[in-house]
Amino acid sequence: MEGPRGVVFPRTGESRSTSALGRTVVADALRAVDPVGARAAEHETDWRHGYLGHFRRLVEAGLLSREAALTIAGDGLASLHARMTVVDDEGREGPLADVFAAPARHEPLATATVEGDGTVEREFSLPYRGERLRGGALRRRLDTWVTDGVVEPSCAEAVGAVIANPDWLDLRDQRIVVLGAGAEMGPLPSVLRWGGDVVAVDLPRPEIWRRLLQTTRRHGGRLHLPVPAGTRTDDPTLTSHAGADLLHRLPQVAEWLRGTEGRLVLGNYVYADGATNVRVATAVDALTAQLRRERDDVALAFLATPTDVYAVPGDAVRHAERGYARRGAARRALRVVSGGRLLHRNYPPGVDPGMNDSLVPQQGPNYALAKRLQRWRAAVAREQGAVVSFTVAPPTRTRSVLRNRALAAAYAGAHRFGIEVFEPSTSNTLMAALLVHDLRTGGGPTHEQPWQDEAYAAAHGGLWRVPYAPRSALGLAVLLGLGGART
Repeated sequence: MEGPRGVVFPRTGESRSTSALGRTVVADALRAVDPVGARAAEHETDWRHGYLGHFRRLVEAGLLSREAALTIAGDGLASLHARMTVVDDEGREGPLADVFAAPARHEPLATATVEGDGTVEREFSLPYRGERLRGGALRRRLDTWVTDGVVEPSCAEAVGAVIANPDWLDLRDQRIVVLGAGAEMGPLPSVLRWGGDVVAVDLPRPEIWRRLLQTTRRHGGRLHLPVPAGTRTDDPTLTSHAGADLLHRLPQVAEWLRGTEGRLVLGNYVYADGATNVRVATAVDALTAQLRRERDDVALAFLATPTDVYAVPGDAVRHAERGYARRGAARRALRVVSGGRLLHRNYPPGVDPGMNDSLVPQQGPNYALAKRLQRWRAAVAREQGAVVSFTVAPPTRTRSVLRNRALAAAYAGAHRFGIEVFEPSTSNTLMAALLVHDLRTGGGPTHEQPWQDEAYAAAHGGLWRVPYAPRSALGLAVLLGLGGART
């Protein structure tokens, strides 16, 4: 039987074990800073269910110092790049590091450009619950989110700066590369609405490109898409021929992006199910490192998942503690009924920073590794002087989430605990505004510690400021949401 091609997991005996790779990379990341934690990860016998504590430890160990956090990030990246491999079309396997040095085996990609037919907007507005908020109504919504603990105050401040500087929305001086252009959370619709240039990369699937071309036609920007040389530029032909495969044609994509004129903003919005998520995340990271070696004008953009482990400011801890005190009677009753399994407090009293653990077991260790890889790259690139936009996005009703019945039910019941789950159009527009802010301010303010960079402008939906540790409320949220979950 023919094995996988492109970027693949290394062989472990007769198989390509995702668990073995995950254990080793986490252990390697921890080894220099937390050797005890590294040994614990190496000896974890049930990685599929036991990974949660080890991913938490990666963040905890990084709080020792700035140097500790950057060492974990750099060593984790180095381990992954040293271990993942590439299998070419003939079945030959080699190191990931050699992928860009191999002779070109595929025809280079050409660029087709599609101009939108719509008007260009120069005022920031946000779709929210059937309305389009702007001006005073939008500022009031931001204030309400801050009061309710849905976003960090710095998030509202950053969006407020974009509202106050509408000229920032003119992104014609940038080339916004959207890797995973069809993703629901990406900035593509907003950049096109504001008249900007989007360089789109996604798989050669007609349904993706049909949707992207329709979006482009509605707005006033320009879409630059990869096509075989000589492709006609009518929409039906572009729909059938556009696309580039990051997993299997990485050098081809790198060559195409290398020749893009203008400042590159390399936006990572890729997602795949299961183990493929780690493979494509690794491919994107290899592409990122290669382009940064070849060009000195590459900015990076990431959307972080809210369902991860983060160090959070003391103000978020105090907000959660006030809520915990207000819910005393109901909390005690539920804890007694559940035998103490439900509704643990989110943080020990008075800690600063707090440790928010919102990892969701159902998402699995491959998802956690793929997202942690992006956090590591953001930290390392920022330290090296790159402009980096890294923002924690809110829980959102995306198609990938709603395919998981347990997560869909949990999201439907989350409001009972003070967590707001966003619609995709609200999330991607809000995140696009934060991207604009970061691009116009050189990556946002400088912080002493990497965890503070990650916490800045976070739109976590309330997970950082609710009274209860998210996993201790997850089962109850699922039960409460079963009747309202969308399918």
